[in-house]
Amino acid sequence: MRILGIDPGLNTTGYGVVDAVGQRLGYQASGAIRIPRGTLPERLKTLFDGVSQVAREAQADVAVVEIVFVNVNPQSTLLLGQARGAAIAALVAQGLPVVEYTALQLKKSIVGYGRASKAQMQEMVARLLALPGQPGADAADALGLAICHAHAQRGLAAVHRATPPAGGGAGQSGTLSAAQLSGMRTRGGRLIG
Repeated sequence: MRILGIDPGLNTTGYGVVDAVGQRLGYQASGAIRIPRGTLPERLKTLFDGVSQVAREAQADVAVVEIVFVNVNPQSTLLLGQARGAAIAALVAQGLPVVEYTALQLKKSIVGYGRASKAQMQEMVARLLALPGQPGADAADALGLAICHAHAQRGLAAVHRATPPAGGGAGQSGTLSAAQLSGMRTRGGRLIG
């Protein structure tokens, strides 16, 4: 699966492309779209066009964008939300499904700590992808989003493999067999963990 990560911003938008095959991650590309000063509509158009071009060139299966939360400055949050909207619209216009993760999910997935610094993110992304050097901060966040999604997909695949097919693992009454219950705790016939 090829994953395109986008870290939207009105000044700089990072992008990163990662291939995920089983447990292996492969770096494909990364960089930043620089958005020159101008009116807000001009900047949003530049962002839209840049993300559209990256999406066309990446030929990804899915795109990942960070979810934005309200920060201290409501005006900055509003502007970032507009940049994020332009990026998502560009991805959807290119026919890509879009998945979203919070900054906390991203940092926990990559560094293992939800309040990791930019430098820690850059270092871990470089390690996870075996890069010869650290990517820029915006590109590192975008690559991190792609890696985060690859990790999430592996986790979902493991859950699906462990879940018995409907009617296939339970008896006629819908109860689990003794083999399936081994290691699970029950009290009064009810599963408690």
